[in-house]
Amino acid sequence: MEDRRVSIASCSGMSPYGMVARASSADTVDEHKNVLSICITATSADRGGFRDLIKKYPIIAVNGCENACVDKMLQEKGVNVSKTINVMELLKKEDLRPNDVVRLDEEGERSVEAVQKRLKEFLDEYID
Repeated sequence: MEDRRVSIASCSGMSPYGMVARASSADTVDEHKNVLSICITATSADRGGFRDLIKKYPIIAVNGCENACVDKMLQEKGVNVSKTINVMELLKKEDLRPNDVVRLDEEGERSVEAVQKRLKEFLDEYID
């Protein structure tokens, strides 16, 4: 039986877009048994368990902005991401503007839903 799992690594930046990245990633992991969460800060700090995990499954990077820190941190560890989402860019196209770094209001929740929709499109390529 083929192990069809995927990992999501999200932005941990302290901006409204980072908040949306974290919330949408966490919700997606909670909703799919074959989706794992990668802690990008533990990965960056070279924490043991993550060294193997980041090389085992395809990774979707959920970057908060154009700086693409998640992609860069993974590349520094010798891992290329399979798919990348730029939350800021996606939400601009959807005319959504989250406004808090630690709380989700109605606009923030709509923003999370938009990112989750994109994540689902990517996940459909990897898992059933």
